[in-house]
Parts: sequence; C-alpha cells; structure tokens
Amino acid sequence: MDTTSFALRHIGPNSDEQKAMLNTIGVTSIEQLVSETIPAGIRLEEDLELDAAMSEQEYSNHIYKLSQLNKVYKSYIGLGYHPSNLPAVIQRNILENPGWYTAYTPYQAEIAQGRLEALLNFQTMVIDLTGMEIANASLLDESTAAAEAMSLLFAVRDRAQKKAGVNKFFVSDLVLPQTIALLETRATPIGIELEIGNEAEYNLSDEYFGALLQYPGKNGQITDIKSFIEKANAENIKVAVAADILSLIKLEAPGKFGADVVVGTTQRFGIPMGYGGPHAAYFATKEAYKRDVPGRIIGVTKDTNGNRALRMALQTREQHIKRDKATSNICTAQVLLAVMAGMYAVYHGPKGLTFIADKVKNAASSLANALESLDLEQVNTHYFDTLQIKADPVKVKYEAEKREVNFYYPDNNTVTISVNETTTIADLNEIVSIFEAVTGKKGDKIASISEADTIPNELKRQSEFLTFDVFNTYHSETELMRYIKRLERKDLALNHSMISLGSCTMKLNAAAEMLPLSLSSWGNVHPFVPEEQAAGYQLMLNALENQLTEITGFAATSLQPNSGAQGEFAGLMVIKAYHESRGDHHRNICLIPSSAHGTNPASAVMAGMKVVVTKASENGNIDIDDLKEKTELHKDNLAALMVTYPSTHGVFESAIKEITAIIHKNGGQVYMDGANMNAQVGLTNPGNIGADVCHLNLHKTFAIPHGGGGPGVGPICVADQLVPFLPGNPIIKTGGHQAISAISAAPFGSSLACIISYGYIKMLGAKGLKKSTEVAILNANYIKERLEGYYDTLYTGENGRAAHEMIIDCRDFKTNGIEVTDIAKRLMDYGFHAPTVSFPVAGTMMIEPTESESKAEMDRFCDAMIAIRKEIDMASKDDANNVLKNAPHTMEMLTSNEWFLPYTREEAAFPLDYVRDNKFWPSVRRVDDAYGDRNLICSCAPIEEYIDA
Repeated sequence: MDTTSFALRHIGPNSDEQKAMLNTIGVTSIEQLVSETIPAGIRLEEDLELDAAMSEQEYSNHIYKLSQLNKVYKSYIGLGYHPSNLPAVIQRNILENPGWYTAYTPYQAEIAQGRLEALLNFQTMVIDLTGMEIANASLLDESTAAAEAMSLLFAVRDRAQKKAGVNKFFVSDLVLPQTIALLETRATPIGIELEIGNEAEYNLSDEYFGALLQYPGKNGQITDIKSFIEKANAENIKVAVAADILSLIKLEAPGKFGADVVVGTTQRFGIPMGYGGPHAAYFATKEAYKRDVPGRIIGVTKDTNGNRALRMALQTREQHIKRDKATSNICTAQVLLAVMAGMYAVYHGPKGLTFIADKVKNAASSLANALESLDLEQVNTHYFDTLQIKADPVKVKYEAEKREVNFYYPDNNTVTISVNETTTIADLNEIVSIFEAVTGKKGDKIASISEADTIPNELKRQSEFLTFDVFNTYHSETELMRYIKRLERKDLALNHSMISLGSCTMKLNAAAEMLPLSLSSWGNVHPFVPEEQAAGYQLMLNALENQLTEITGFAATSLQPNSGAQGEFAGLMVIKAYHESRGDHHRNICLIPSSAHGTNPASAVMAGMKVVVTKASENGNIDIDDLKEKTELHKDNLAALMVTYPSTHGVFESAIKEITAIIHKNGGQVYMDGANMNAQVGLTNPGNIGADVCHLNLHKTFAIPHGGGGPGVGPICVADQLVPFLPGNPIIKTGGHQAISAISAAPFGSSLACIISYGYIKMLGAKGLKKSTEVAILNANYIKERLEGYYDTLYTGENGRAAHEMIIDCRDFKTNGIEVTDIAKRLMDYGFHAPTVSFPVAGTMMIEPTESESKAEMDRFCDAMIAIRKEIDMASKDDANNVLKNAPHTMEMLTSNEWFLPYTREEAAFPLDYVRDNKFWPSVRRVDDAYGDRNLICSCAPIEEYIDA
C-alpha cells in the first residue's frame, strides 16, 4: 500500500473491493463499465495534461511556501473588507470541524436542528442590528445582496408604478464601486435604468421606484440617511441601505428611519478577508415583502408532538417549483460563514460588540486628531472608522508600502484610512509616522485612545439589540465550546455517514485540502491590494484556472462567480455579450430541457432571456424532434441552450453532439451546467461534446465542502470566442478585453475557498482525477445492482448503465400509503441523510454515492434501503400508524414511559444491527412545514408568543 498516495485516501473502495463490485455489476473491468456508460464518440483520446500528483506532505510544504509569497501588509483599505479577529474557539470548533463544514443544505430539518438554530441566531442578529422585521439566512456578498435588494424593490412596485413602467433606480455615488459595477450587471437585463448621483443634491421624482444608500459612505462620511428616506418615502420611492454591520452598534438602525431593505456583509464579524471571500452577506426587509425575499429563510415551526422545531421556510419559492418565475436563486447562501458570524455575536454579546465598536470609532478619532496636528485636512465631518485625508497619494503610497502598510487612494489628492478591530495604538502611531515622513513635520504621539463624538446626534443608536438569552450567556470559551458542540450533535454530516445526494456530490473534503485555510498568510489579504502583494494568490488562482481549463477542454476560465447559481448567470451573460458584439441584440431565447436544474430557468430570466422549455422523451433524454422544432421556430432569436451533462436523470445521452450541432447551426451557443462534472473528469469534457461555456461547482466535483449550504464557488470555463467577455472588476483588472461588468464583489470571487480545489487537483493529478471519476461511476452502478428487485431505476443509458448517479422510482408505493418523503424520514432512523427527494421527478429519489464512499458504507446504505422496502410491503393505506409514517423516531419517544405504537421500540430505533454501533438521534419529530409558512417566525422569539396570534 502506497501510503504517500492521496488517491488511495480519497477513493473509498480499495482494489479488492472494486473487483467484488465489478463482479456484482457483471463486468470484468472498470474500463468495460465506462465504455458501456459513456458514448465512445465523446471519450477523451489522451490523458489530461496536469502536474504529477503530490503526496499530502508534499502539498502541505508546497502550499505553505506559496502562501509565503503573499505580503501581508497592515490593511486600512476598507471598501467593505476589514481585518478582523476570528476567535480561536470558533475557528477550531466550526471552521476546522467537519461536523460543521461537511453538512448539507438543511432540507432534512429533523437532522439539521443545530445548524438551523445557528442560522436563526444569525437572522436574529441581523434583524436586531438593522431594525427590520425579517432577515434571510445569508447571501453571497454585499454587492450581490444590494443587487437582490434592487430586484426586490422592482418586483414590489405598486400597481400604478408597474402600469406606468417606472424603472429608474437611484444609486448614491457613495456606494462601494464594486457594488455599483454589479448593479450595472444586474439592472440592464431586467429593464432597470440606473441613475448614479449625489444623494444630497439629487431630485427624486415619480420616475423612480427605489434608491440605494451606503451607510457610512465608501469614503467614511456618515450622511443624513434619515432625511433622505423621509423625502423618498414621500414620493413613494422605496429605499435600500447598504450598512456596515459593526457601525450599526453605534449608528441607529436604518429600519428605524423607514428603510425598506438593509443589506451588507458580516465579514468583519470574525471572518478572514481571504482575498475576497467567502463571506456571508446579510439581507433584511419588511415582512410585507417576505414572498420576494431572495435565498432562504430559517423559520420556527412545530413537530408532530407540538415541540418547537426549525426548518427552511417558504419552500414553495424554491427553484425546482417556481423555476423561471423564481425571484432569485436559492443557492446563493454562505451558511458556514453565517454560522461563524452569528457565533461571533453570541460569543461577544451586546456588551462585547459595543466595546469593539467603541474601540474602532475612538481609534479613528484619535488618529484624526494626530493627523490634524500635522496640519493635514481630514474631510469627513461625521464618521465611524474611515478618514479622508487630503494628501499626495503618490508620496503617501511610497512611504506606506515601505513600511508594509496599505491605504486606499481614490483620487489624485485623497488618501482614505479605515481602521478596524485589530488596530492597536502602535499601529496608529505607525500611520502617523508615515504622514510625518511625507509632510516633514512632527505630530502628536497617540498615548491612549480617548472617547470622541464623531456621530451626529440624530443618527446615534438608541434602540436595544441582541437582548435574547443566546447573546448574553456564552461569553466564556468553555460555555461557547459546549454550546457549539450541543448544536453539532443535532446535525448529521459526512463525519457520521454517507450523504448520497444526487446532483449535489457530497464527497470527501480532505483535511489536507482544508488545513491551509487557517494560515494567516492566506486569510489576511485584502482583495484590493496591489497584485504584487498577492503573488501567492495569483500563482494559485492562475494555476487553478489553467487546471480547470484543461479539465473542461476550453480556452479560459474565470473564478469570479462565487456560487453555482452565479456561474450559471455569468455564463449566460457572457453568451449575451458575445451576441451583442456581433450586432445580434435580438437573440434572447434560451432553450431549457424540462429535466433541467431549477436554477437554470431562474438564471436565464435574471440574464434577461426568455425561457422556452423543451420536452423529454419517455426514456428521460432530450426529445430531439421537439428540440429541432423549437430551435427552428426560434432560430432568428436563439441565444442559447442550457443542458446538463450527463443529464439530470443520471444518463450520458448519446445524442449530445447532435444536440449541440443543432444549436450551433441555428446561431445559438451551448451552455453546459457542470453540476454532474464528477462523471466527466478525465473521461470526457464539455469542450468535447460541443459546449461553448460551462460552470463548475467547485463545492461538488472539486471538493469544496458544502458547509451546510455554502460556501460554493461556480467558475465558468469558455471556448475561444467567449474569452473576451469574461467578467471584470472596477478596482482590480481581471477578465477579458471586452469584459462584462462584475458578477461578484471581489475580483476573483471566493479566493480563499479556491485553495481547496487547487489542492484536490494537485494531490490527485491526472491519473487520480480519472480514477475518481471511474470509481464514482462504479459506485453508482454498484448501488443500482444491489437495489435491483427492490427499487426500479427510472432511467439508464443505452446499455442499462447509470452515470455517477441514478434515480429510483418510489411512486408505486402510494398503493401502500407510503410517499417518498416517508422513506426519506425513515432513513434517518437508519443513520442516513436521504438522497435527493422528488427531483428531477416527483416521487423519486436520486442517489449519488461519489467516489469517496467505501463498499462497506454503501452496503450499509443498501441494507437500509432494502429493509425499508420490506417495511413498505408491510404497510397499508388503511393503517397509517406504521414505522414509516411515524419516522423519524426521537430519543424522547423511545425513552417515554408509554409506548402505544404497533411495533417495538427496537424496530423503531435499531432496525438493523449496525445502527447500534453508531446511532444518530434526530432531535425533533417530523416538522410541520405548513404551520411554519402560515406563521413565519425567523428570529429567536419563543414560539409561544405566536401560537395564539
């Protein structure tokens, strides 16, 4: 056994187990299985050209040396990114803990109560600090949250405004530049006209439906948002405010002034800058707009016993139901980072956060006084953490970088300085010394930080915040550690058992890939530093782009999209820009197969395209005749086809090259959804099938952990003709020479998380990547064979094979009174998270084991599914009081003095022997979604306050 081989550790079944599995399937080799699964016409003829695989130790040394090429200067750049202190108790127990980072999106609420509680804390924190009525469970970054606010305000225009075609949106010129760039990207496709100007002088009229303010402004100035909101509301104009969350400790909540939406980032609540991400944005609004809130909301409801339970609320808004009518993509969340930011507030509480905010505000004031002693003009009349200094940027920059200090230089006579939580008195004096060198004068030394009044009286915080017990209890490390552990025990993650979610690829997130994230030389780099200070990042990101370009068979890659949904949107916007560059502005039809991911039509609508759905044939493949008919019908206006490959049904469609050729012949481009790339790497690729652009889910195929529903990274890879249009950034040059405007706030998206995928590819190498794909296909077909005779596989390829996932049909069990949901809940009693339920076909389960799962684990899962099938056979429509309908069974039920159910406690809790060795207890019984949607509660208020409402 080669102990230096990462592939040996990453891939679950060993060589002997693989042979046994092949025998079960009825083939003699993996190559035979692959040849029966993937059409010969799209197979790669040569191996990928990638560096030789590294051992874990070699990679550890390599990534550390690479990190040392980053120059970690003291950063006072601001612009929405600040150095912060990540409490060690949160770093060790959440960020570095697979119990938190390997969990899936909490669709199965009964085994996700811990994560849901942590997110409820996050929502409560946001509601309190913003003064709004409801908040969601995070978005991707501040800029995308601002864009979502604009879209929401556009959607909730009153009837008269819609009838009159009111479409102007005012944006203050004090809004962050990266946010303005992203607003431009989002506004045009959906018919919004942006007007950017001075908020103090701009005359709003009935031509405007909304406005966006920055609080404090990008230059640090605190403006009178109270008066602006009053004037706007008088004109029936709704206002969104992008607010610095730490400043809201000292500044009154925008909701108290009548703001309609408040957005921002929680990065400075203990999250490393990471050269741009990942960080959790927040989004808060009025309850009247709850049906238009983007992303997901965690709500309070009841379980079967009437006990308090949590779950994702308003689930009918999700894309697989609303599809092209969805208001946004539900995938746009940063759960792991939201959990960390929420825990930062739990750990510090209102008093601790006030101490931190006071320290920052007073440090800025002390620095202002010292710089004014050098006869420098400080422009801001009211500020929280940022000063505007009139000085020669060239001279200041030269002197500052000599001392490894970064400021921001917005124009030819201004330097802005944003102090932060980590800033010490010594740091302040170092800043003063820089300006002493520039001016040739001697200033006042800062001996201590004194309290100062830099916030106008009418904007000072008066309202209370974080009054609930959770924010006033866990302030010692011991108590917080135990609280985090108590929540962790309520969640089933990959560190307990296989999560075989089809389409979601819940594979191993190897420790060797994750460890570098804790290095300060990766975490403490601001996204807008000069590129030479981020040499390690640049080398890593460029290498990852090249790796992904090679793997996909395309010409170039952009890492900017910071979720799969953003990747979809970016890919379509690049296609749109390509058409427009050729004068084809009219091409706006996007063909989407009926089996596609629900995010596909939502993204197409966001990109300003009109969705036309194509039919599926009886075997689940794209109906070629219907595709030809609709392509011919719309050929003059055809923009793109969105196709998932292998299909969402888990099949390599042999007609894929014919499909792409039909689109190209009629002037369209082919977008491939990369959700199922785990079945392609090293064996085929999107370029080979004739696609023009694909997005990749790095949180699926390329091993970034799902983190309970985020972070994700969704880069796009493109063919030659689309390279010029890759997305840019207003501050750091990136993208093509005809770049579309920003897709995400940071120039390279969630750079810190990209290290994980970079390591995954470096340690596997070409052979390991190919082997991973082969074993993913092997594992799926092994489960298919083991379940044969118990569950029907809905779709297979021409040779009866599945790809890396398969769909089992559970619809006939309704004759026994059993729904697919009952099977999902019963699996919890067996210690498993359910596969993907009712997608892409209602009443089915989509199973994907990935290459990381061992034969023993898959056998346990199959044994559980077979045992459940026997339970289904014993059930009847006339008697719903059975073990499936009552699942999941909690410890409270099993230890109760009374037991009136028609089966034993042992059958309920320990249906197979293996369960005894590693029992996972769901913490609540089946949740009542309908009750929770009727009574939306998304903060920590006890449910008793609402029961009689």
